[in-house]
Amino acid sequence: MSVLTPLLLRGLTGPARRLLVPRAQVHSKPPREQLGTMDITIGLTSCFLCFLLPAGWVLSHLESYKKRE
Repeated sequence: MSVLTPLLLRGLTGPARRLLVPRAQVHSKPPREQLGTMDITIGLTSCFLCFLLPAGWVLSHLESYKKRE
């Protein structure tokens, strides 16, 4: 690397440092209603069925995907 490389890189990234990035004002509030046991059970079950079940099916059939037909 030459001696000018850090100066060139600083010149390229300098304008990007001056850009103002708007910050989101996100504030959390306590829930209006507390979640019950049944609500949590339904939510966790639906997450399991939607995400983990298809992934488990693919992993269990991985050997048949590897075989050429």
